[in-house]
Amino acid sequence: MSTVLQLPIIDLSLPEKLSTSRLIRQACLDHGFFYLTNHGVPEELMKRVFKESKSLFSLPLDEKMVMVRRGFRGYSPLYDEKGDPKELFTFGSSDGVLGQHYPNKWPSEDLFPLWRLTMERYYKSVGDVGKKLLGLVALALDLEENFFERLGAFNDQAAVVRLLRYSGELNSLSSSEEEKTCGATAHSDFGMLTLLATDGVPGLQVCRDKDKEPNVWEDVPGIKGAFVVNIGDLMERWTNGLFRSTMHRVLSVGKERYSVAVFLDPDPNCVVECLESCCSETSPPRYYLNLDCWR
Repeated sequence: MSTVLQLPIIDLSLPEKLSTSRLIRQACLDHGFFYLTNHGVPEELMKRVFKESKSLFSLPLDEKMVMVRRGFRGYSPLYDEKGDPKELFTFGSSDGVLGQHYPNKWPSEDLFPLWRLTMERYYKSVGDVGKKLLGLVALALDLEENFFERLGAFNDQAAVVRLLRYSGELNSLSSSEEEKTCGATAHSDFGMLTLLATDGVPGLQVCRDKDKEPNVWEDVPGIKGAFVVNIGDLMERWTNGLFRSTMHRVLSVGKERYSVAVFLDPDPNCVVECLESCCSETSPPRYYLNLDCWR
């Protein structure tokens, strides 16, 4: 039976940035995960996003398949991603180069007149939170607060929002933990940071030491109104492994589960290489630069 992981709680409304950044640094060193409270995204907006998300997923499959994902954005049906019992809908900014190359697929305004407006408002609101949080991450790394902005991470709006519905089905044919099984199989996230909102249904688990066998999984319960934030692979590369991109999964619990993940990815032209504050003669860069890692 898994234990409950007591993650740090970061209050984004606190006025003292340096002390908050030190708390973030410790959370990223110890866990790669933390809760974010008092972030400024209105509770009513978050409720509306979940309501609109459920309305979309409740459509008949043929109507959802009209919006099927081509490239990075659109609808993905059950079992489409890694065979997991989840369906998802991904969208991003309509502006910039990425917005032109990967246009969003919106549901009909006749069916959902407020759907696009709600999602675009949420995208902007959480994006603003993400930029503020990344400023604190920069301070936590002994960098200037606007480091990632000056580096060009936000030149093109690469962040995406992913609406998720987990069916909650259980594999009753096996007693093996690895086959019981997962709404989302074990993985780490690609980008800089992920901000996750959940509906309160349990299932999220993290594995703090992915090299330890067997893996030890710990439950991460939701906190009402808070985001669960985790470090992504690119941030781990930037920090030379100092901040960990922690492996996580969603375990099926026999109950339908909804969540909304915002993946803060950098502009594809942003160069990701070891930060000077994270390497030395005794700790040289661990990762080689790969300009094609995202294309």
